[in-house]
Amino acid sequence: MTTEEAREYFAGDRFATKVTGIEILEKTDGRAVCSLKLTDEHRNALGAVMGGAIYTLCDFAFAVATNDKEKHTVTAVSQISYLSAAKGNILTATAEPVKDGKRSCFYEIKVTDDLGVMVAIAMTNGMHL
Repeated sequence: MTTEEAREYFAGDRFATKVTGIEILEKTDGRAVCSLKLTDEHRNALGAVMGGAIYTLCDFAFAVATNDKEKHTVTAVSQISYLSAAKGNILTATAEPVKDGKRSCFYEIKVTDDLGVMVAIAMTNGMHL
């Protein structure tokens, strides 16, 4: 699946693409890069980016990396570690496989901001359907 095909395919994921505003930057076999332009709606009462917004970006990048028209993968277990507050205006999540087997996979998703700050790392186990 090309990046453009992934954008068309995942347009149906309205929470990630419409409500949250996540964009697919790159989709290659088993890898994805997605971004989120931060707005006031992504922030909590303290002005920091909501952990749920960051996790949604990670989860969507995992979905883009592991799914296409023929292959379907769901999250079985996911753990995220928040490392630093985002300082910039754009978050980028890169999902890459650690191991991708016949029935399951294990991915690392790194989130950085546009200033180079490492914001979070998620580790996600998926099950291929």
